[in-house]
Amino acid sequence: MIDDSVGTDEVTVDLVVDGRPVHVTVDADLTLLDVLREELGLTAVRAGCRNGDCGTCTAMVDDRCVKTCLMLAARVDGGRVDTIAGLADDDGVLSPVQRAFMEQYAFQCGFCLPGMLLASTDLLKRNPDPSTEAVRDALSGNLCRCTGYTNAVRAVKRAVEMIGQPPR
Repeated sequence: MIDDSVGTDEVTVDLVVDGRPVHVTVDADLTLLDVLREELGLTAVRAGCRNGDCGTCTAMVDDRCVKTCLMLAARVDGGRVDTIAGLADDDGVLSPVQRAFMEQYAFQCGFCLPGMLLASTDLLKRNPDPSTEAVRDALSGNLCRCTGYTNAVRAVKRAVEMIGQPPR
């Protein structure tokens, strides 16, 4: 006999998403990806493979780059989530990583872009001057079928230069 009650428990999750306090009640088995997209309307967090291989669902959870399709929303209760939507500043000025990806033509269709940008941002927070190999390693969890990774690596290296320059 099939037990239809499995997975129907609800949980309340309090978190801060892109600087905004959020309170949601969701099914206990709902992923963070589904909460971000379906409950909060943050569709820039992409739903790709849903098994952690492509990286399109990447977000920062408490300053750690994670694949939201693999994380239950309940595990983030009390935490902070930063998505691609919060990467630019409050005035809409793009981050150095975002500007570098545009300048270096490091994307085409844009589907992989949120994951690539967040993985790059995470890398530069941990290592402000990474080697080419470290950049490749940081981007390895993101699948891009349009461009390859040469321009993305170049963009991260350019972001290092931009971050090191005084503001204009």
